[in-house]
Amino acid sequence: MNLQRFIDAKQDELEGLRRAKAAGLLRPKDIRQRPDFLQALRAPAPAGQPLRVIAEFKRSSPSMGVINDSLTPEDVARQYAEAGATCMSVLTEEKYFTGCVGDLSRAVIAGLPLLRKDFIFDELQVRQTVSTPAAAMLLIVALTPDASLLRGLREMAESEGIHAVVEIFNERELEIARESGARILQVNARNLETFKTDREEGLKLAALRRPEELWIAASAMSEHAHLVDAKGAGYDAALIGTALMQSSQPGKNLNRIIQS
Repeated sequence: MNLQRFIDAKQDELEGLRRAKAAGLLRPKDIRQRPDFLQALRAPAPAGQPLRVIAEFKRSSPSMGVINDSLTPEDVARQYAEAGATCMSVLTEEKYFTGCVGDLSRAVIAGLPLLRKDFIFDELQVRQTVSTPAAAMLLIVALTPDASLLRGLREMAESEGIHAVVEIFNERELEIARESGARILQVNARNLETFKTDREEGLKLAALRRPEELWIAASAMSEHAHLVDAKGAGYDAALIGTALMQSSQPGKNLNRIIQS
């Protein structure tokens, strides 16, 4: 099972976090320093831009291997800010995405609200996120299908000024996310068990969006037309990653997708 290997890969990291907590090293940052992730995405998109965009920094992925390991978080963050990104997603998972938590502190230089993307399922990981400049963090229903646990992690993050983005793949996971009280929902067009993508199914799922929710379309977003389709389906924002990072100048790729 693909998801179990992600959980297994986190065990050594969790042990390190236990030691860090005991030593008093997991200290929260002043929440006044965090930009408001939700407010940024709720603002109307600039003229000519179908949706607000979360642009992603990642060096590799389980499905593609190495994507781009030559760029720094600082450089990419600046490029994204100049190209019109609203927020920036940073992959911090080490084993399969070759990221690290320190990338958040490096990416904050451009001033974009940062989303920490990782396999988060334990309160210690939330504490760790609170000690970073992240404005939001990802929770994945497929990884944490217990609504009460999801609620606890979400509420813990939000009590420290960090928004929880809850990722779903299908209608069943949407029900779990809503039971947990989630209001920011990210629909991943990629099945984390098979890594197959189905953008059309993700678009159809948006018909279930409620007015009080903010919906983000993720995976298989690589063209301006994809943003237009997502907007038409009812999405509020889109997350773009691989299509940007495959270039030596991801900011130019972002500008092309947003404005073309």
